[in-house]
Amino acid sequence: MKRTDWDKRIQRAVELAERNPSAAEVLTLYRHIMEFQKTLCADVASVSPSLAGAEAPFRERLDLDIAVEQLPALLALVQRTGPAKLAQEAAEIGAGKLHLSSLPCYASSEEQREMLRSFLLSTDGNEPEANHFFARVLLQPQAEHLAATQQTQSVDSSASVCPVCGARPQVAVLRPEGDGGKRFLVCSFCATEWEFRRILCPVCGEVDHQKLPRYSAEDFAAVRVEACDTCKYYLKSVDMTVDGLAVPLVDEIATASLDIWAVEHGFNKISPNLMGF
Repeated sequence: MKRTDWDKRIQRAVELAERNPSAAEVLTLYRHIMEFQKTLCADVASVSPSLAGAEAPFRERLDLDIAVEQLPALLALVQRTGPAKLAQEAAEIGAGKLHLSSLPCYASSEEQREMLRSFLLSTDGNEPEANHFFARVLLQPQAEHLAATQQTQSVDSSASVCPVCGARPQVAVLRPEGDGGKRFLVCSFCATEWEFRRILCPVCGEVDHQKLPRYSAEDFAAVRVEACDTCKYYLKSVDMTVDGLAVPLVDEIATASLDIWAVEHGFNKISPNLMGF
């Protein structure tokens, strides 16, 4: 896996915000978050290039101290640029007034460490019912940096979770190959990509193409909803054979209207994105 190109993601968010006014607000916030994460990733690379404990499980190798140190800056950023509800949440976390994930309020650095540790120990680290936004923002740059150093063995093309960190996929991507395209899944936490069979549900393993409908909208030619009528889960897919300039994680966030449509039609998303949908 190549090292994360934060500038490419940031520029794509700017371009899509200009092109799609209805998504401008969420993309502007996402751009601010990515700029923060870019700085955090640079700090992680300079302080701890490999992140200690090479023999430890992937998530245990992430440095919670670095994340705790950066939490006040993130809270301040969200209070300045985030929507009212999220800004209030940031203020309450900073003041030690907010309870998250059934844990005590996070006034002290040790309690804040527990918030981050809870995120890492959760099943996927991104359950929609748990408010893990702040922990996810802080720890994803570390996870991406560490994943970029991993040499992953050949992965079964039916593996439904990330071979590096074990999280669920965020989005599928179809990359050009020969006369067609090859399907990959992109991890919702460390952004690792792994090859995945074209006709296969990542949740229940359904292989009947008639039960795996795909939905698209004229406004988003390269992005579609890939659903499963058996388990009623879905994820979005970004087709790089249609738009070679797409940046899957950014284009996925820019197409929230497709998520709204999917939920209204009875489907559940495999993994909510960083912006919560």
